Amino acid sequence: MKSIEIYKADISSKEQLPFANDGIHAGFPSPAQDYMEFSIDLNKVLVKDASSTFFGRVVGDSMCDEGIIEGDILVIDKSIEPENGDLCVCFVDGEFTLKRLRIEDDHCELVPSNPAYKSIVVTADNNFMVWGVVTYTIKKNRKKR
Repeated sequence: MKSIEIYKADISSKEQLPFANDGIHAGFPSPAQDYMEFSIDLNKVLVKDASSTFFGRVVGDSMCDEGIIEGDILVIDKSIEPENGDLCVCFVDGEFTLKRLRIEDDHCELVPSNPAYKSIVVTADNNFMVWGVVTYTIKKNRKKR
């Protein structure tokens, strides 16, 4: 069962997008900006090292209570050393999965954010590796239901 589709990062484009450098107020409205003089290249913001960065599209709902749902795009950096609590793309016994990494003394656990799924306990008997650490989650704007 596939839980993530993975794609190599292509940072060859240099697309400058308008950027509200003063921020977007989520409280009381602020006066509208007549123009935006700043621009942003998302490749420069999201990709630290192109040779170790990949994008992944989430498949499934095991992380939905964390707000990560099917169709979301992940930015995954393979050069980051994983730490306890990191959101990681892991390779376990031939399959990729997206989970929170919990490191214990004698094993590690891959923890979902959906009570319908159990944690995966990883021991020396498993073919296991942390494939990469998720640095950003890109979401499509969705209506509340």
